[in-house]
Formats: sequence, C-alpha cells, structure tokens
Amino acid sequence: MSSVVIVGAQWGDEGKGKIIDYLAGESNLVVRAQGGNNAGHTVIVGEKKYTFHLLPSGVLYEDKLNIIGNGVAFDPEGFLGEVEKLEGNGFSAKNIRIDERAHVIFPYHKQIDVLEEESRGDEKIGTTQKGIGPCYMDKIQRSGIRVGDLVDPELLWERLKLQVPKKNEILEKIYGAQGYDLESLYTQYREYGEKIKSFVTDTTILTHEALRSDKKVLFEGAQGTLLDLDLGTYPYVTSSHPTAGGFSVGAGVGPNKIDEILGIVKAYTTRVGLGPFPTELENETGEAIRQKGKEFGTTTGRARRCGWLDLVMLKYTARVNGLTGISLMLLDVLSGFDSLKICVGYEIEGKETRDFPASLKRLGKAKPIYKSFPGWREDLTNITGFQELPKEAKEYMKFIENYLEIPIKIVSVGPGREQTIIREEIYRK
Repeated sequence: MSSVVIVGAQWGDEGKGKIIDYLAGESNLVVRAQGGNNAGHTVIVGEKKYTFHLLPSGVLYEDKLNIIGNGVAFDPEGFLGEVEKLEGNGFSAKNIRIDERAHVIFPYHKQIDVLEEESRGDEKIGTTQKGIGPCYMDKIQRSGIRVGDLVDPELLWERLKLQVPKKNEILEKIYGAQGYDLESLYTQYREYGEKIKSFVTDTTILTHEALRSDKKVLFEGAQGTLLDLDLGTYPYVTSSHPTAGGFSVGAGVGPNKIDEILGIVKAYTTRVGLGPFPTELENETGEAIRQKGKEFGTTTGRARRCGWLDLVMLKYTARVNGLTGISLMLLDVLSGFDSLKICVGYEIEGKETRDFPASLKRLGKAKPIYKSFPGWREDLTNITGFQELPKEAKEYMKFIENYLEIPIKIVSVGPGREQTIIREEIYRK
C-alpha cells in the first residue's frame, strides 16, 4: 500500500495543483474528497497553463483514474463545462469517476449563497458564491439531492418537487427574490444527469480496491487547513474539511490506509478574503510579493493578501493534520529581498505565545514576533538540485524544518513541472 494525502497547510492557494500534478505522474488514482468548484488549482506544463476547479488535477494523465469523491459538493453545470474545456485541449475525460453519494449544487443554492452574503453587510465572510455552503446545509439537514438521484429521472423528480417549493419560499419571503419553476429546473437537471451518467459509480470501491492491490493513490486536497469548518479561522472558513482527516470521510477510506501526509506550504503567507492575518504586509513589500508571486485567485481573480511566513500557524496546522513532510512552494518569489522575516511567536495582550489561538478575537490582537534572515539575489528558477541553492535559501529552509520538526521533502522554484527539487521520495518503495 502506498498512499499520499496532499493538504494545504495555510489558508489555501499554496500551490497544491502543481504538486498534485507532479505526483500524479507516479500515481494510479487521484482522489478529490471535499469542497467543490469554489477551489482552483493551476497546473503548468511547458508553455501551457491549465486551471481546474472541480476536476482532480490528475486529469492531464490519461492513464490515471481521477475520482470526485462522496464528500464533494458537485456542480453538474460546472463539471460539464470543465470537461468540454479539457476535451478542447486534446485530453480525454474517460478517466473520471463521480461518486453517487456526492451532493448536487442547484441554482437555488447559488442564489441563496449570493443573497445571504449580501445580507451580512459589513460581516461578509468572503464566500465564492458558488453555492457550496447552502449545498452542504441541505446535506447536513438531510434534505440534499445526491448524484445518484440526479442520474435517476424518477428519483430526481421526487426530490426536486419537495425542495423547490421550500427554496422558493426562502427566496421569496426572506430575500424578496424570484423563485424557480419546478418543471424547467427538472428538465435542465435531468439532461445533466443523462450527460454525466457514464461517469457515476461507487468510487469508494475503486479506491479500496486500489489500496488493497498496493497501487499508488494520491488524495488531492482543496483549500487549506485554516479554512477547515471546525479547525480553521471560523467563521472565515469553507464549508467542508480540507484537513487530512477529511479524506477518511470524504473519500470513504480508513485513516490507517494513509501512509504519507504532505503539507503544501508557501515560502511566505497569503490569504484571500476577510479575517485576521497576523503577518500581513500592507506595504510595498507585500505588494512586491503579490506581483512577483502572481497572487490572484484562480477561481475569483481576487488579489490575495500577502505577508511573511508564519511558523506559529504552521506548527498548529502540522499538528492537526499529522504532517509527515512539507513541500515548500514559491521559494523563487523571495529572491531579490535584502532581508526576510519569519514569525516565530505572537504577542497577545502583552504576553508571548507560540500557540495559534482558537479565538478570532485573540488572533486579531496577535502581534508577530519575527526572526530576520539575510535574503538572496540569485534567480532560483533554473536550479535543479538542492545543493545548488544559495546558502541563505538553505538556511531559511533549515530553520523552518528545525522549528516544525518536519522535513522539507520537496522544494518548488517555479511553476513548471521541471522546476521541482525532490529531496526525499514521497511514495514509499
């Protein structure tokens, strides 16, 4: 058995797509287990850039099976649009499977998402307005419609005729918005069901059989640990569990089936949307990092907030995920700075701590305690071996490893597949 979980160890946008694509080349299965098309992964192959939202990032390898697991919020319209784009780029979609238990996003979920965010006023949480939260609300309320229902016209009608009147009542009476016509919605989604039917199966069986046959399984994370519904910076979080434990439920595998948990970490910190951010740089340095790192959201295009690396945060995310290794991303972006800083502690109300607070109020008061490091001027993008890196870059990484007590197994020095330094093989031989 050889299985690897990829998790974002910050607030998402860490560069998971590149590492997933890189490791997918060695894998037999790539499994997506949570979130929906509110996520965005960018993969660069040669001169070509590919962006994925709902599709697993392994779809560029036609000999790999790509699974959309039971824990995903599934948007059939978004899925079919991505498939069309994928095929337009010369790739096949025949290697994709969708779990019949995944919950379906409908137009009323998206509309409620938009209206609810607008109603929050100054208390907005920064949702992508893709309908993910309202879809998961139906799931938790046990009134959701699953992919297995979508591909069965009779079941779809039975489910929709219960849900549409209820959602119309919410839209019309609470938000003063127009509702949906049941017949039209049924016709539209029945057609979607017909189009996706060939992709649908019980993917937990496929994953289990692959693990039992000692095949290499890559579990693809979306978003980041600090966006976890329970363990993130609530309420500025997503509606699912992008932590290592989320794969057991969202992909239907036991936790003892996971061998490696690789945390994807930017060499600095970014965040999209609202909420506390202790190391944020609202100055020329922050803007320089944003421009050099092209820090704009794959899904939304929003500019990301940028700041120095925060090891207090990473110590926390390493603990709750059980990280066994790190892939350090975008190290090349830090070239050219005279000096760099890493946050090694917080001062909160006059007291120093190395613990990441659960309270947003306390986190909002946290003042970073920094350790400074000399920068480097060298361009890293053509470096192919760890020993070739500047002494200052190696010292920067050594400090991270010592603080976290976790090895940096991969170093990324550019967006391309070839701009990847492997210090330790991820899949067990």
